[in-house]
Amino acid sequence: MAAIAQLFSLLSALLLTSCANNSTPAIQTKPVVIYAASSLTEVFAELSEDFEHSHPNVDVQLTFAGSQVLRLQIEQGATVDLFASANTDHIQALVDAQLIATSQVFTENEIVVIVPSQNPNNIVDFDDLSTASRIVIGTKNSPIGAYTHAVLESARNQFGDPFVAHIRAHIVSEESNTRLVRTKIALGEADAAFVYKTDAIADGLRSIPIPESINVRAQYPIGTIANASHPVEAAAFVDFISSQQGRRVLQQHGFRSVQE
Repeated sequence: MAAIAQLFSLLSALLLTSCANNSTPAIQTKPVVIYAASSLTEVFAELSEDFEHSHPNVDVQLTFAGSQVLRLQIEQGATVDLFASANTDHIQALVDAQLIATSQVFTENEIVVIVPSQNPNNIVDFDDLSTASRIVIGTKNSPIGAYTHAVLESARNQFGDPFVAHIRAHIVSEESNTRLVRTKIALGEADAAFVYKTDAIADGLRSIPIPESINVRAQYPIGTIANASHPVEAAAFVDFISSQQGRRVLQQHGFRSVQE
């Protein structure tokens, strides 16, 4: 009986030793907090997943909103490592305030007009906006709003003051980011809206190109916050989205290379 007890004790000890040897220590991850413009939602979600796959020690934490909203939060002391804006103005303001250490433009976009897929006003060309009675744009302090106003000023020379005046007179809503602008069309609450080309890739929408002669190219810079908690990992993410793999993902989502 004593021999059986001794054998059981020996087997138990071997089992515990085996389990201890086979256990894998947990990987200690470092969070990289990224604030990014709303128009980057889908592409940054994919880029972050790819980045984490090749950097298992990093946990990317994403927050999306209008660039002007994110800038304000950073100015008020939000704990952030990287900020990706839909225009250079908000990044430059943070650089001037010494809140961003380094920045670079990593991709570009362009502006288009979207209409509901049913297109009740039969808007098929840019100049057909003269028939639209409900138009949605971004607020002036949002990148999409600033780009839209730039397009309209350029359109004045090509299409005339009455055309631009009609558009401005029929703006029924100004939204704080491009996704909210797009939602107005998706819900049937407007006839046309100005958004980024990448936002037009959605069910229930039809895209109307803006003539190249009056369109603007939207630049997307990304900046490392001066007091970033994890600057090395943040720099690695910037290098990744600028790499061949990162540029390929961006292009698959409709963004343009800065080299184009």
